[in-house]
Amino acid sequence: MRDAREGGRLSHFAHVIVELTILALAIFLGVEVISKVPTLLHTPLMSGTNAIHGIVIVGAILVAGIVHADLLTGWVGFIAVILGAANVVGGFVVTDRMLEMFKGRRPQRRDGEPKP
Repeated sequence: MRDAREGGRLSHFAHVIVELTILALAIFLGVEVISKVPTLLHTPLMSGTNAIHGIVIVGAILVAGIVHADLLTGWVGFIAVILGAANVVGGFVVTDRMLEMFKGRRPQRRDGEPKP
């Protein structure tokens, strides 16, 4: 696993394997956690986590703004900023619509205007 020429550090192949293993474990953990959430709570939780997605936007801005990055890294960072911003806006829209459902309707007056 370790490359002797690099002074005992992990080789590039081993580093990729470790990262793919972490990704696979995160996917399995995410599926397991989400599958245990009741349907009634799924939308409020997801809208809140989409709003928290702003942290990902900060990371994407940092990646997109690396001075000595190659062209691919800059574009991937830019796309991540766009998708993260769309996710945050969507989270707020879903939360707003969900909160509108819980507001009571105001009673109507006889002339059709709502009571103050």
